[in-house]
Amino acid sequence: MTKIFPDPDAALRDLLRDGMTLMSGGFGLSGNPESLIDVIRRAGVRNLTVISNNAGADGFGLWSLLNARQVRKMISSYVGENLLFEQLYLSGEMELELSPQGTLAERIRAGGAGIPAFFTRTGVGTVVAEGKPLQTFEGVDYVMERWLRADLSIVKAWKADSEGNLVYRKTARNFNPMMATAGAVTVAEVEEVVPAGALDADAIHTPGIYVDRVVLATINEKRIEKLTERDRENVG
Repeated sequence: MTKIFPDPDAALRDLLRDGMTLMSGGFGLSGNPESLIDVIRRAGVRNLTVISNNAGADGFGLWSLLNARQVRKMISSYVGENLLFEQLYLSGEMELELSPQGTLAERIRAGGAGIPAFFTRTGVGTVVAEGKPLQTFEGVDYVMERWLRADLSIVKAWKADSEGNLVYRKTARNFNPMMATAGAVTVAEVEEVVPAGALDADAIHTPGIYVDRVVLATINEKRIEKLTERDRENVG
């Protein structure tokens, strides 16, 4: 059975349902599965729990799902610079589980590795640790964090082969590889599909065993989140 699907709608249409848990790769505007997010927006599924580092930025990425009021809860590490995200949380329209970024990454990795819980010093003595078990190891307190898994993981990669092996490009790798391992179903949108065997085995970031479906991206806009320029210096 081929893993290559003809378009983003075909890759997702039978997987979406109200109330599901979704992992979405990306960090800021880098490495977001924009084509798949657009399918979810148009499908209109609601009451989603979304696991993502943030929620895109104003007008782009997961912001579109927030704007359509399709998200019931976000599990994230960063709220700043997304005004809609902030407003929905502060108004009580959306739940938020805030997790330190490294802890969030490890919770996702643990979900993919089948590790139900682990201990970390991060967050001890803060609101992050409230209601969570504490354990002392060698005289130091640690807080227990639980794994994160999802009904569906959507990720963005640079290249895939027909077996679903993925290669990410530079900082667009971010949360994508670990999320690809932690979904009951993982769908990858990519900029290029190559034949099996065309990728250098040593360069593969996500083995195809973790990837169920692959589709060519229809949105590959490379936005700059913050552009800082300086005046050109006079030459000569």
